[in-house]
Amino acid sequence: QVQLVESGGGLVQAGGSLRLSCAASGRTFSMYNMAWFRQAPGKEREFVGSISWGGGRTDYGDSVKGRFTISRDNAKNTAYLQMNSLKSEDTAVYYCAAAERPKVKIYDYWGQGTQVTVSS
Repeated sequence: QVQLVESGGGLVQAGGSLRLSCAASGRTFSMYNMAWFRQAPGKEREFVGSISWGGGRTDYGDSVKGRFTISRDNAKNTAYLQMNSLKSEDTAVYYCAAAERPKVKIYDYWGQGTQVTVSS
C-alpha cells in the first residue's frame, strides 16, 4: 500500500499561483500512476490531471489546461501540482490519488486533501 499526504494549499488572490505537493510513503512510488482531483462545496469531485508512473505522460481536465502542470520526482516520492493564473472557481479541496500499475484510472489510494481558496 501507499500513503499519501498533500500540502501546499492556502489562500491566494486571483491570478496568483500555488504549488501543491503529494508526499508518498509505503510501496515504491514509481509503482503508481498519480492524479489530482478537486471537490468544491456542493459539487461533484472533478478530475484535475494525471501523470504516468515515469512522468512521460500527463493529462488534464479541460478547466485547467494551460494553467496547471503536474509533475513528479520519483527520487523524492513526491508528486506536484503547479497552479498558475488561479481563478475563484479553482477554490476547492484538492486530493492526490494513486493507481497501482498496471491500473491507469482506478485510484485506490487517496490523500486527506488540502484546501485551496482563491479570492477575487
